[in-house]
Amino acid sequence: MTVATPGLVCAHHHLYSSLARGMPAPPRTPAGFIDILELVWWRLDRALDLETIEWSAKLGALEALERGSTAIIDHHESPNAIEGSLSVIADACEEVGVRVSCAYGVTDRHGPDGAAAGLAENDRFLADGANEGYVGIHAAFTCSDETLAAAAELARKHNVGVHVHVAEGANDDWQRLADYTDDDWLLIHGVHLPDDHGLRGTFVHSPRSNMNNSVGYARPARFENPVALGTDGIGADMLEEFRLAYVAARAADVTTTPDLAWQWLSTGWDLMPAALNDQVVWAAESDDPWALAFTTGTSPLEVCVDGETVWEDGLPTLVDGDEIRAKAAEAAQKMFAKLQEIEP
Repeated sequence: MTVATPGLVCAHHHLYSSLARGMPAPPRTPAGFIDILELVWWRLDRALDLETIEWSAKLGALEALERGSTAIIDHHESPNAIEGSLSVIADACEEVGVRVSCAYGVTDRHGPDGAAAGLAENDRFLADGANEGYVGIHAAFTCSDETLAAAAELARKHNVGVHVHVAEGANDDWQRLADYTDDDWLLIHGVHLPDDHGLRGTFVHSPRSNMNNSVGYARPARFENPVALGTDGIGADMLEEFRLAYVAARAADVTTTPDLAWQWLSTGWDLMPAALNDQVVWAAESDDPWALAFTTGTSPLEVCVDGETVWEDGLPTLVDGDEIRAKAAEAAQKMFAKLQEIEP
């Protein structure tokens, strides 16, 4: 039996992390969240170049189609390859057949010139009306007051929201965002926020990532804000993220039903409504959330994006999937070699 749904939306991804699997171990074992950032991700993003970004995005888009996700909201950082990086990601996803909304995560970790370059890349990309995106901010705790204000102003200039990590760790001074947030902002994680945080925007819950980083459970059901689901860079299998979001919520409150987690997944269509024009045919008996929550391994048989078949019989139709995987593996090895030379 088969059922059909619109294309699924990953409301928070880091496509650059698609090549991170198998990366060399950090110089020492991270002892907490900040260590994970400094020893793993903040070294990885410094090893990226435009070629690596391209193959990482293509691989991530290919894996999204493989799991029935036709739309990705990406958050990118590559401090040594900023200019043009968002266009590389957008072009790579378009080639594979996946919709993407891009943002460069502005930060002062690399000094004021690095922050200015990040703002400029957001501005350049959004100035092309054909591109969909947000202004990106890494997180309040890595940005100066001037950078936060500039990012918010740039978002207003382009009539878009801001895509920012919020209170993923306990040390984030997220309160500095309160004067800027608006309904079109994407607030990622929110683990350590109080219930009465006062921030406006949609929260994006990434339960697998939160567990992996041992930052705690966000309890997203407590927020009055809309809630969507993302993966924080761990693939784009949104049915699996839906199942995990359900059982995580159930572990905290046994009265939780799959309908709540499906509501969170459905918010993705509010953020990227064009995905409603896509169709995924699944090898499943029912599209009821109660059935899907307990039907693991559900796979798409066919994926159509805006009327064009982009996945069929286990293969992409617009690109050579084997070539993408092979080229991505080569790019990963080059990136790993660079990574070994980068100190925390």
